[in-house]
Amino acid sequence: KPVANPLVVLREEFDDWAVLFDPDVGNAFGLNPVGVFIWKRLDGNHTIQDILKKLNDTCEDLPEEAEEHLRDLIKDMVEKGLVGYEAKIA
Repeated sequence: KPVANPLVVLREEFDDWAVLFDPDVGNAFGLNPVGVFIWKRLDGNHTIQDILKKLNDTCEDLPEEAEEHLRDLIKDMVEKGLVGYEAKIA
């Protein structure tokens, strides 16, 4: 399950847009309203499929490639150190 880096700050701007700021490296990452919706569900409790279902329940006319876009966004955030995956301890 993807989980947001707890050190990253979400700064919500006007019109539901936001900026993620990583104070450790000084990087900023802009999010549109859908990105903010996704970010708020990167809590380690939601799988990608859970997030996709919530998007589908909330948004009208979700495109067929929504899952691919969601996976690409999370992958990009992982590469930037904004998101990781919760490790399962056996």
